[in-house]
Amino acid sequence: MLPVEHIHLEHVLQTVCVLESVVLRSFGPDGGQVLFTRDTGQAMLSRSGMRILTALRLEHPLARMVVECVLKHSTVTGDGSKTFILLLASLLRMIHTMACKDPNVSRTHNSREVAEAATARHLADELLAFALEELDDLIAMGVVPYGCCLSWDDFTAKTQLPAHTNNHCVQKLLASFFHSRLGRTHCDFISDLTCDLLTHWKFKNDQPSLSLLFINDNFPALHTPVSGFPISCSRLIEGQVIHRDFATPCPQTDHQPVKAVVFTGYLQPKLLSAGEVLELGCGEQGKERSLVQFNAWAERSLECVIANLKRLGVSVLLSAVKQSAAVLALAAQTDMCIVECVSEDELSLFAQLSRTRPVSDCWMIEPDHIAMLTFCRPILLGGHRYVHVDFHESEERVMVKPCSLVICGPGEGQTDQYACAFRDAVCMLLSTWEPMSMTPASKRTSQSNKSTSLHMDHQIQQCVLETGCVIPAGGTFEFLLHSALLQHGRSCSVSDNTNRSIPAISQLLANALLSVPRQIYSHSPQCFLQTQTRLLSLIQSYSHPSSLADKQEHNTILTQGRNESERPLEEGKRSMHCCKEADMSSKVFMLDLGLESVSCKYQLLLAVLQCVSSLLKVDTMLHTHTALHTQSCGLPNIS
Repeated sequence: MLPVEHIHLEHVLQTVCVLESVVLRSFGPDGGQVLFTRDTGQAMLSRSGMRILTALRLEHPLARMVVECVLKHSTVTGDGSKTFILLLASLLRMIHTMACKDPNVSRTHNSREVAEAATARHLADELLAFALEELDDLIAMGVVPYGCCLSWDDFTAKTQLPAHTNNHCVQKLLASFFHSRLGRTHCDFISDLTCDLLTHWKFKNDQPSLSLLFINDNFPALHTPVSGFPISCSRLIEGQVIHRDFATPCPQTDHQPVKAVVFTGYLQPKLLSAGEVLELGCGEQGKERSLVQFNAWAERSLECVIANLKRLGVSVLLSAVKQSAAVLALAAQTDMCIVECVSEDELSLFAQLSRTRPVSDCWMIEPDHIAMLTFCRPILLGGHRYVHVDFHESEERVMVKPCSLVICGPGEGQTDQYACAFRDAVCMLLSTWEPMSMTPASKRTSQSNKSTSLHMDHQIQQCVLETGCVIPAGGTFEFLLHSALLQHGRSCSVSDNTNRSIPAISQLLANALLSVPRQIYSHSPQCFLQTQTRLLSLIQSYSHPSSLADKQEHNTILTQGRNESERPLEEGKRSMHCCKEADMSSKVFMLDLGLESVSCKYQLLLAVLQCVSSLLKVDTMLHTHTALHTQSCGLPNIS
């Protein structure tokens, strides 16, 4: 019989606390790098929470379950892995405390451990249900009015204003992200480079989410990692870089434009394919079939294909497979270059940018198969030579300036970390521009309010559906939502038509949220109290969101951790819009720690509460003699 281990609430809490102690080393603006070493001498230095968690040798099933939850969330939003663990540990501690203090904990169960586990599961389920029904409304009322909405035009503001100013909200959002992921040194440079990338790939007359989705889907083909150089050598290159070298001499591009065709199969007919049978001997009417005749026919067919391509003016062939020596020799004789074994991602990107279709049958080449290139030449990046192409300008082109991102790093592992940070930043922006959907509970709440508050509900709904909403970093989101939860709990405690457990649930979640700013200001508790006091005074000043428009002249910038007074918004903030009204500037803007996404924070809270509910449903663990799950055991991207 397999050994059985019963999982108690203390076991879950201890497991998560161990993970918390690891990620806390790199949490917050003053967090450091975490160094992992192996017996072989290999090492990894990282600040990325997801990379740190996946590099751990985790044997406990609960620990691997937590890391899997973090991985799923980070894949969607690209951010929040360290905050995920911190909030998870804080919630479990408070649930454990409440479960132990429950006066009815041992009346309906045989043991105190079982009773505490049942109470904890009940609290976790109530927390999740409360968040699914009420959290978006609370964020809309208590957080969104104090944030701002980014405009897609902010991406191009850098080209019109001097660099390294405080007037670029998107750069502030990206700088905050890269600061927590890669450190303070290069965050401004990388955020500027990311803005340049997004500006080049900006779709004409389309939503920003389409451009971000395009970059995210095609990122493997859009970037080139180069090891052995500092990150400051990273740059954008016009056109597309195909990560293969020429199999034949590169073409002379004196004539314009260069014509290229993408082939997905072989140009020369193969003797046998999988599942085929070759018959040798005498056929019908005494005609002999031999290998010599087949090869002669294949050579004539190849010559016809190459001659047809030459007649069409094609000088570049991009192939998804490796072509035969006869194909390469004949192409070299006709001054036609071939690039073999091009990846599917790169061929797909090439087809989208050139607006052509790949050729599957070499006998059926039509005009929409031929791409028009400005040039096709070799490019040396690091120790590798690649193929560099640019696309001919046409009115049908929907891109502004197609370009490739060259990401440099001192070592292979660090370069890969930079590349992952770039892609996660795109995921974070994509989540930021996805509107927070209005739940059925929100709609019912809006419909059930009194007539005097109908105008307020309409404004709240506009807040929820607004895209690109951001909030100052440094715990602002947690402080504001903490206050909104406490106020909601107090209002429910005096109402007769609400669930009596809502005040306790609201207070539990509110207290857990404060663990994030406490850790951010762990080096200076005075800054924690000052920031919380300023935000509370701001909330009291604008206690009614409908009065915000009347107090537009009092717009302020709240500077984090400084003994400075509040000062008026700068002129550069005109591109920002309040999530409540399109023509209103931000009410709170902290310069020191940048900005963070409201939508990402909302998704993070839901993911953490779902993880808590899933963890506390596990009560038994079976020990089996199988190989250790390898997903979390490796030490990826050693440098």
